[in-house]
Amino acid sequence: MGPEPEDGEPVAPEPAQPEPEREPRIPAIMRRRGAGGEPIRPELMDQEPDAASEVDPQRAAVFAAAAAAAAAAEEAAAETASGPRRSTTPGPRRSSGSESHAVPPVPTPTSPVSRLDPVPWEPSAEPESDGSAYKRRRRLYIVLAVVAALLLIAGGVFAFVFSQSLRVLGVDFDPSRAIQAPGTTLTFDTNHDLGTIDASQVTVEPAVPFSVKTDGSGLGIRFTDALDDKTQYTVTVKDAAAKGGGPTGDLTTTFTTPKSQIFILQRSAKKDDKIFTSDLSGENGVPVFTSPKIVDFRATPDNLVVVVEEKGGSRLIVMDRKGDNQRDLKIPGDGYISSLQVSDRGGLVGYTYSDADLTETSGRASVLVTQPLDGSSGPSIVQVGGKDVGVSDWEFVPDSSKALFVDFSNALTLEDRAGDSPSQDLGLVAELLGTTRDTAIIERTEGAFVELSLKDGAEQPLPATDPDYGTPSEIVPFPGGTLQHVVQADDTGVPTGQAVIRVDPDGAAKPIFEVGADASIMQMCASPSGQYAAVTVAPDIADNLYDEMLLSLPKTLHTTLLDLRTGKQLVTLSGFDVSWCRSAPQP
Repeated sequence: MGPEPEDGEPVAPEPAQPEPEREPRIPAIMRRRGAGGEPIRPELMDQEPDAASEVDPQRAAVFAAAAAAAAAAEEAAAETASGPRRSTTPGPRRSSGSESHAVPPVPTPTSPVSRLDPVPWEPSAEPESDGSAYKRRRRLYIVLAVVAALLLIAGGVFAFVFSQSLRVLGVDFDPSRAIQAPGTTLTFDTNHDLGTIDASQVTVEPAVPFSVKTDGSGLGIRFTDALDDKTQYTVTVKDAAAKGGGPTGDLTTTFTTPKSQIFILQRSAKKDDKIFTSDLSGENGVPVFTSPKIVDFRATPDNLVVVVEEKGGSRLIVMDRKGDNQRDLKIPGDGYISSLQVSDRGGLVGYTYSDADLTETSGRASVLVTQPLDGSSGPSIVQVGGKDVGVSDWEFVPDSSKALFVDFSNALTLEDRAGDSPSQDLGLVAELLGTTRDTAIIERTEGAFVELSLKDGAEQPLPATDPDYGTPSEIVPFPGGTLQHVVQADDTGVPTGQAVIRVDPDGAAKPIFEVGADASIMQMCASPSGQYAAVTVAPDIADNLYDEMLLSLPKTLHTTLLDLRTGKQLVTLSGFDVSWCRSAPQP
């Protein structure tokens, strides 16, 4: 039906104006979903649906939608051409003359376009936030930054304070060497140059004598004597101060000394002579040097010095403590060496030397010779008044390079073999009994036994022992006392036995080893710290024949080791010349 007339007046309908024909709307060219998608090419739009579907099913679906849209447009155009449409909504009628014909909308598909490929899942967009999460994160970041800054500042303050405190950076010390020789030094390395430190600020447990010396940031504790083996020591320095009134602090360290190792010489009538190394049990002996005829040897913390006898004279050989790296030291000529000694502190070896071709009018007899252990220079003969002199007895002064000797005129002389100071004449003596660092124990030619100061020449009588065991034939000083060899006799003067007496500094005496009249004590030695002693005995002296070497000794010799701290005998070994000894046995 047409529109209703207004105000009751009929209105003749206007002839329908044909709608201009429009091309149907075609949906926009679509892209495939997914990576690498590309638009549908225009040239495919003119193809028939079947043809397009063969190329791409997705494009076929698009063509179907476009065709449906085109059909709907054609139907709308046909309805418009047949007559005007009545509005389905109430309202005033419009004049046909003024009415403008609107283009009907392009209908859209009522169902979704099907796709052959599944649509990839995509997460939904984050819901809009009110900013509270961001604010919380921002506060967290601020707190973390503040904490990190505070930790950085605290670390800097701690590092500054720590760098200002006096502390030990390291300790330099050789415990193995400390039990073998006196004069080893323990050094604290600190982080500041040190001021003056008094010995009263230092304690050593167990107590041993020491001296103190500072050098820049280093503090040296020099142990005057050797240390005991298998012992834990603690060194503490109280209130050490940096130079110029800087920070103070306590310095401390603890160390444990190792077990003692000794060397011992065994001579053999049928096989080669051997020098063994062993612990004090005697059960782990290992030979380190072998030769047909070994006369004598001495040991230092680094070396063994050995005298061997060969046809035409002696050889002097130096090696390490394992017997390796052997090398000969040059001696004054073709001759023989006796009375071998070493000065580890001075790096020297000394001995008496006699030419092989010796007559009453020519040749050198028992001259004292010293030379460096490292072979840096040759042998040097000791002279008095510019002339070589023969000596009857001599010793290196412990912990020094000084030699104390008695010449054939009984004059006692002290000379530093590594320095330029002049020699000292210390008067006439009948015998040199023993030597300490500062004192010589001597028998004067008039028969008096005295202690002679090597510093100023002062002397005092040798104190009698308590109880009195008689006049000693030999004295071996050690830290904390002396060992004295005495011969016991009956009322008629016939020897009844021999003994080794330990004598304390206050004169208290106690026998620690005794033999009967059928045996003879050949040698006694104390370990460097005075912890142990070694006594060498020739048993069955009547039947114990002497060998035929330059240093002639009984063929059978036994050495007993003793603990001087407890008085206990440890073990008896076959051999002699334990490395604690400073000189060879007296035949």
